[in-house]
Formats: sequence, C-alpha cells, structure tokens
Amino acid sequence: MKSINDDVKIEFPGIIRVYKDDFVVRLFPDLNVPPSNEDPDTGVSSKDVKVLSDDGCHSVRARLYLPKTSDSSAQKKFPVLVYFHGGAFCLRSPESMVYHRYLNILSSVAQVLIVSVKYRLAPENPLPAAYEDGWAALKLVSSNPGFDPWVAQHGDLEALFIGGDNSGGNIVHNLAIRAGHEDLTDQNSVRIRGAFLSHPYILDERSAKVDVAYKMWEFVYPGAPGGSNCHMINPMSPGAPSLSRLGCSRMLVLVAGKDDMRDSEIRYYNAVKESGFQGKVELYVQEGEDHVYHIVNPDAENSKLLFKHLADFLHK
Repeated sequence: MKSINDDVKIEFPGIIRVYKDDFVVRLFPDLNVPPSNEDPDTGVSSKDVKVLSDDGCHSVRARLYLPKTSDSSAQKKFPVLVYFHGGAFCLRSPESMVYHRYLNILSSVAQVLIVSVKYRLAPENPLPAAYEDGWAALKLVSSNPGFDPWVAQHGDLEALFIGGDNSGGNIVHNLAIRAGHEDLTDQNSVRIRGAFLSHPYILDERSAKVDVAYKMWEFVYPGAPGGSNCHMINPMSPGAPSLSRLGCSRMLVLVAGKDDMRDSEIRYYNAVKESGFQGKVELYVQEGEDHVYHIVNPDAENSKLLFKHLADFLHK
C-alpha cells in the first residue's frame, strides 16, 4: 500500500490521489452494494448486465432497475431511463450504495425501467471515454432492446429518456447534442423523449468558487479541445454546437441553490431557452439545498418533492 510519503503527481484532497507511477487511490468514501431481487423498501428488482462489448478491449456494464409488477400486469410497459451517475468523471459507479438507493426510489416513484450505465472513469480512462461509453450504451438500448429480457418485455422505447447528475448530467447534455446530429438506430425509429440534468457539471465562467471544478476538468480530460473552454464542459463557448439542435423533445435542468455551479447551470438553461430549441425546456431550482442533495439524502422533504417532479417529467 502506498503512503503519502511516496511521490505524488497530483491530488485533490478527499477525492483522488495519483502517484508518479500512475497508481491511483480514490480517497472519497464509497460503498458498493449488490443488486437485489426485490428491494425491501421499494419492491424494485435490480440486476447487473453487460450492455456492450467493443473490439475486445473493454466492456460496458449497467445495473437495471425494474418496478414491481403484479401478475395481472406482467406485460406492463414502462418508460426507459438511461441514467449516468455523478462523481466528477473519476468517482462512483452504479454499484455505489447512494446511487443504488436513489435509483431504487426513482424507479418506484416514477414507475420507470432504469438502465444505469457503468462508464469508464478517469484518470485511467480519460475523457472522451465516458462519452463514448454513454453513446454506445444508448444506441444499444434503443436499437437492440432484446439485449436483456427486462428491457425487451417491459421497456417502452417510445418513451425513452436520458438523465444524470453532476458529471452524468454533463454526459446527458453531450449525448443530446450528438443525438441531434446522429441517428440512434439505423431505421431512425427511436428518439429521445426527454433529458434531465440534475446539478450538471457545466462551467462557463472562472471564479474562485469553481476553481477546483475547472482543475478537475483539466485532470479528467487533459487533451480537451479548447481546454477549460471546451464545448463539452462549456456548451455556451464560442464555436460550440448549437443548442437548438439538442436531440430530445423536452429538457429539465435541476439546480440546487447552494451549488457552486448554480450560476453556470442557470445560464445553460437560459441559453437553451433562447437558442431556438424546438422542444420544451424547464428549470427547477430548490433554494437552500446543496449539490445532489436528493441523492445523498433521498428521504428529506425537498428530495421527495424533486422525485415527484421527476416522475411528472418522465410521464408527460
């Protein structure tokens, strides 16, 4: 086990440390939990599946969440939500306890089938690896639902959604942009009904308040075109793809009042609204709450209100 006395190349205190030999230590406390046949609190079933394998170099996995169905509704179809967890592109996974609990609740409250994607993490796999994994997973779900019996039997791809928080919210934006320029299926038969971005990792204006977030971006994507002003982190930067081409029918941007990135997130919402985007864009701000409060404390009253809002969005 390495110690702090060994040569350290870079460290984000309490988050991640990388040594000069590229050995990585994640300092952020996390606990992984297994899937469950039936969650005792929500009745939601979950399982881990392989979503995609490429040329043999790596595979992408996901955790699926299926709401409880009665015998009389065994063939019931649910909206399909492809979800991307947060963690600044370098932490967390679908197996993380906080995400497992959060998505069990969301699946139950909103009555949606969730595909939570385990994308590759930086720095071992710097961006754009996570974007490529996200696109590949989204394409597979939309073009070949038979990859898993739950999706094939219970998924309604006419109600396909994407969602995510923090870095996952950033992935959602970039997938929606790509979906506005590329077809998800060869037949162009499936489109994204809606996209929600919870407290997304979006930056457009340097300040002391978000300095660490900018440094983290440079850490997870050292070769980013445009550096810290790359259109993938700053969708409002000069030369960024037009927000009018977002490939979804509706968008929901969720903001926490005490989040350091709240101003950038609100400017993003306004930019989408003013871009000529033909869909509907909505802003949901919860003052007095901090970044991803609904994930770290899903039982709080404000979290319950947010779950209800998400449920309404996923069924409009």
